[in-house]
Formats: sequence, C-alpha cells, structure tokens
Amino acid sequence: MPRALVLGATGFIGGHVAMAALGRGWEVRGLRRRPGATGHLGPAPVTWFDGDLEKPATLAAAFDGAEIVFHAAAYYPQNGRNVPAQVQKAVRQVRTVLQAAQRAGVQRLVYTSSLTTIGTVPEAEDRLADERDLYTPGQLSRSAYYECKYAMESEVLRACGEVPAVVVNPTAVFGPGDLHMALGRVLLALARGWGVAWIPAVTNVVDVRDVAQAQVRAAEVGRIGQRYILGGHNLALRELMERAAAILAVRPPQWGIPLGVIDAAVWLGDRLPVLDILGNHLRAVRQWQGYDCAKAADHLGLQTRPLEETLRSAVAWYADNGYLGGRPAVV
Repeated sequence: MPRALVLGATGFIGGHVAMAALGRGWEVRGLRRRPGATGHLGPAPVTWFDGDLEKPATLAAAFDGAEIVFHAAAYYPQNGRNVPAQVQKAVRQVRTVLQAAQRAGVQRLVYTSSLTTIGTVPEAEDRLADERDLYTPGQLSRSAYYECKYAMESEVLRACGEVPAVVVNPTAVFGPGDLHMALGRVLLALARGWGVAWIPAVTNVVDVRDVAQAQVRAAEVGRIGQRYILGGHNLALRELMERAAAILAVRPPQWGIPLGVIDAAVWLGDRLPVLDILGNHLRAVRQWQGYDCAKAADHLGLQTRPLEETLRSAVAWYADNGYLGGRPAVV
C-alpha cells in the first residue's frame, strides 16, 4: 500500500487528490499550515502534519517514509506587485519541496502546475493548444501569477534527474469542496444576481474529481519529466455562464464586456494597488484558449464527466454549506 503525502490537502484540488488516493486504499498524509485544519476532508482518515513551505525544518516528519508526494500547494500570487520578488519566493518554496523529496527518497512527485504555463498556438497551426506549447517568460511580465507558475514548473522539470517528477496542468476547475472560492466566485456571483456580463473569451472547464483521479494515475503511470493537461470541456465563457444560470434558475448575463474595457481595467489596476489583482489574469484575456487533453486521456486514462453534473455538484455543495444564503441548490 503506497504511502502518499499531499501538500495542500486542506485545499480544493489537494483535498480531492487525498480522497482519490484514499479510495485506492493508499495510506495518506496531509500537510497543513494551520493546526487543526482539514479543509473539505472533514474526518477522512488522513494523517496530518503541521508544516510550512517557508520553513524547511517543519517538513521532515511529513516527508519521512513517503513514497509519493502530490504538490498541490504551490505559491499563488494574490497581486501583481513586485513580480521579481514574488518569483523569487515561488522558486524558493518549490526548491524546498524538491530538496525535501530528494532527501526522503521519494519515488514520484506529482506537481500541480497551471494552464497558464501552456503557451498559445502558433498562428500558422490550426489546432488546440497542447503540451508542446510553452509560455514565454516575460510575455506577461506584470502578471506575478503567470511568471511564478512558469518559474515553478520549470524548476520542477529541471530537477527530474534528482526527483522523479510528473507535471499536471489543470484547466478551469469546478466542483464540490471549493472552500477558498478558487473559481466558485463565478457561480456565487450568478446566484446573487451579479453575473450581468460575460467576457468574450474561450476557456476549458474540468471537474475537480476528474483532475484528482488523473493525478493518482500520474503517480502510477505518468512519464517522468512530462506534463499533462487535465481538462474537460472547451467552451465560451458566455455559454458557461448561461448553463450555470440555468441550473441556478437566475437570469443569464445579458451583454459582453468589450476587450477595450478590460484593457482599461488592467491599466487602472496597474496604477491602483487595491485593484491590481485584476491584472493577474485579465491582462492575458486575448490568450485564453481551448485545450487538447488527448495526452492525459491516452496516458493517464483521464475521463471527464458532463459539464452539467460538475456545475450541479458544485452548486449543491455551496447550498449545503451555506454559501447561497438559503437558495435552493439546483433546479
């Protein structure tokens, strides 16, 4: 029975990875910064360790004897200020994990990266973006998120000679258990009547439970030094919001936000620190795209459930946990 350590087990994706590993009969450990926290796992049979990626000495006990490590706790920039310093912090944290894994003799590290490290398709090629496409560092130099995610993923891939690592790149993840409102804010905004407009862009949506199952398979059969896009459904943001609105029985968005308005919002965010979180993702809106997830399907057996099932499960979880203020969960 493999012994697995989940970094970020109190989070949205990490918690589901822990549940997927438990479902396979694995022994699961979880690392948490806040003593007593269990995220959405509740009383699940996880052995908890308190530790902090900024404090290497706190990680030794959790890593000792772990055969597989899922790193779902990578640094997440909350704003676009002082990007070089944030990149430095992100790289320091991921190096701390890699060093701990090497000392412990970990057999496989599965690193949860981001869709933002998948670059755009060259103009001459008529296809969806896939693992061949690479983000160009400095392309969005004012986005700490894009720059940090690229730097951390690159660090993991460079270290594959010392730590056997597989990189997974989830797309836009929805589903039950989104305690920290990673993307659930979109659904809550719709439920509260605030979803009045859409952004003219395309995205890819995947269920968090499907992502978790694919991560466990990545630990078993993923190829060292490879990255896998874990995605599901390519669709326009307008369609996503309309389908979610139908489940919530609320009015769908009525108009689109011109790209020029988004550019102005990013410009304003660069000058008003209170708003600069807007720039982390919106400055890349012209590069949002669909993704080809065939590699993960072929190598990891990635299977994706219907979008309506994902949205209904997410909304039901929000209703059960008091996020909808007494609204019915689904229609």
